[in-house]
Amino acid sequence: MDSPRGVRMPRRARRAQLLNAALEVFSAQGYHSAAMDEIADRAGVSKPVLYQHFPGKLDLYLALLDQSCERMLDAIETALDSTTDNKQRVGATVSAFYQYVASAEGAYRLVFESDLTNEPQVRERVDRVNTESARKIAIVISEDTGLPDEQSRLLAMSLVGMAQVSARYWLAANGDVPQEEAAALVAGLAWRGIRGYPRS
Repeated sequence: MDSPRGVRMPRRARRAQLLNAALEVFSAQGYHSAAMDEIADRAGVSKPVLYQHFPGKLDLYLALLDQSCERMLDAIETALDSTTDNKQRVGATVSAFYQYVASAEGAYRLVFESDLTNEPQVRERVDRVNTESARKIAIVISEDTGLPDEQSRLLAMSLVGMAQVSARYWLAANGDVPQEEAAALVAGLAWRGIRGYPRS
C-alpha cells in the first residue's frame, strides 16, 4: 500500500491510499487516540501531503465514515436485490451484516462503534445507515406482510438491530460459531418472526 516518500501519485490514488491508512489507524485506536502524524507515516507521506487532501482529522474521519456507510448500504441493497424469495432475502440481509463486521479492515467500528457519536456530523451518518437500511428492508416486509409503512419500518429496524448487534457479539466471541452458521441462526429467528404477520 505504501509508496516511497516523494513519489507523485494521481490525486485519486493518493486519496484512496490515505483513506486506507486512516482506516487502519482509526479502526485500531478510535478517533480520539488516532494522530495525523501516525496516519501520514502509515501512508508513507508527509503531513503536508495529508493536509492537502484533508484539512483536519475530522474531515478525514468523515470522508472515511462516508465510504464505510456507503459500503454497508450497498451490501444491504445487493442482498435485497439478490432474490425475490423473501425468506432468502432475510438470510442474505443478515449475512451482509455478518460479512461487513467480519471484514479484516474493521470498517464496521467506525459505523457501529464510533467514539465520536457526540459529534452531530458523525451521528447523522451513523443514524443514516440504520434508518436507510431499515427503509429498504421495510419495503420488502410491507410487500410480504401487508403491514402499514410505520409498522413495517419498526420491524425492519428491529431486524437491523438484531443483525448488527448479534454480528458484533459473534465477532467479539472470537467466532466460535462459524460465520455462515451464525448468520443463518439469526436469519432463522428473524424470518420466523416476520412470517408470523401473514397478509390478511
